[in-house]
Amino acid sequence: MADQKKLVAEITSMDEDFTQWYTDVVIKAGLIAYSQIKGFMVIKPEGYAIWENIQKHLDARFKAVGVENVYLPMLIPESLLNKEKELVNGFAPEVAWVTSGGSEPLTERYCVRPTSETLFSDFYQQDVHSWRDLPKVYNQWCSVVRWEKETRPFLRSREFLWQEGHTVHATREEAQERTQQMLNVYADFLAEDLAIPVVKGRKTDKEKFAGAEATYTVEALMHDGRALQSGTSHDFGDKFARAYGIQFTGKDNTLEYVYQTSWGMTTRVIGALIMVHGDNSGLVLPPRIAPTQVTIVPIQQRKEGVLEKAYELKDILSNFRVKVDDTDKSPGFKFAEQEMHGIPLRVEIGPRDIENGVCIIARRDTGEKQECAVTELAQTVGALLEQIQKDMLERAKKHLEAHTYTASSSEEFERTFAEKTGFVKAMWCGDKACEEQIKEKYGVTSRCIPFEQETVGSTCVCCGKPAQKMVYWGKAY
Repeated sequence: MADQKKLVAEITSMDEDFTQWYTDVVIKAGLIAYSQIKGFMVIKPEGYAIWENIQKHLDARFKAVGVENVYLPMLIPESLLNKEKELVNGFAPEVAWVTSGGSEPLTERYCVRPTSETLFSDFYQQDVHSWRDLPKVYNQWCSVVRWEKETRPFLRSREFLWQEGHTVHATREEAQERTQQMLNVYADFLAEDLAIPVVKGRKTDKEKFAGAEATYTVEALMHDGRALQSGTSHDFGDKFARAYGIQFTGKDNTLEYVYQTSWGMTTRVIGALIMVHGDNSGLVLPPRIAPTQVTIVPIQQRKEGVLEKAYELKDILSNFRVKVDDTDKSPGFKFAEQEMHGIPLRVEIGPRDIENGVCIIARRDTGEKQECAVTELAQTVGALLEQIQKDMLERAKKHLEAHTYTASSSEEFERTFAEKTGFVKAMWCGDKACEEQIKEKYGVTSRCIPFEQETVGSTCVCCGKPAQKMVYWGKAY
């Protein structure tokens, strides 16, 4: 057990320093490495395997609602970007520019895509002609570059991986319906596959995406009580269509503008996985997304028949993502590594277990152990993985509920944020000036205007004027 304690001791306690705990986990669990370029990270096999599973599950959900994948260029001509000024101004401080090709200066600057609304708009302008061409429901998996000043692994890096959906429709109603539909896809994916409950709602005008008529968001709560925007869906109306001339001939033979949406989720959801479920021993991964669901650890593996039996168990569990740890490390170190990497189940098998026809199963999320007959192993593992998935979501829901508060006055609002961490539900008059004052005074932002509205008072917690909406407020990553 000394090896196990040593490995765990290398992780800072989350209660002592949550930021350092997070950094320790992403490094010790082998998710990332730092590159020679500041703000850019190397996603190592352990981290990329999680992203691959996120892609797999999310892409299947996209295809189930009619989404098709495409790929567009990574460079955007400056003249094309400038057609929509609000988008340009929103991203200008973060844009990286290409100014030469080889040794020759370019006649026009090209921006490395921070997002692809302009490229898709230009493409749709050439591709859409008639109402028969609509809708176009496209998505691309790619990377984008935003020159962030402050970076943290997964949460905020200068290059990150994501998917970005871009759709065009014949009517405003169809576009609005798609915007809401994709937000629900994100919410279902986060809850059902990542075991992360969220609050769904609309961003305020101050917080919405540059160029959007409306931005909708799913907000998750991390273990330390900070919010993480985990997916957004934007309704652009016909704003980009008018800027880029995307028109089609309608059924009545008149020329009309399309209506657009975009929606995206990034590798920052890996950060959410870590901060919602992780503990002081490392990662805790939900079974549906875990690259390895079961680790088999042979005990006294040099003894005759032990290693062979471990591989027999692997064959029994062939329907699951399973590995045998046959390294020459001590069992204690293997246990610690399994826990560090967040593998949901560990199966232990030694000489005495073989004699008795049993093995030991340990849960990563609770640490509970149970003896299991080898003949019942596959059935038991399947049931446990399902139970772990449900239990992790339930624990996260309880944490969200326990760290969501209400405030009906400015005094209660201030006191709650001074004493507690989490979401605060409070009324707002709708004035941007109040929203900015709240941010400046308390260091918190509006996370969303939830679809499920409640009345937690009648006046704005900032100015005392009659309230219009209940808003979730919080400190965020």
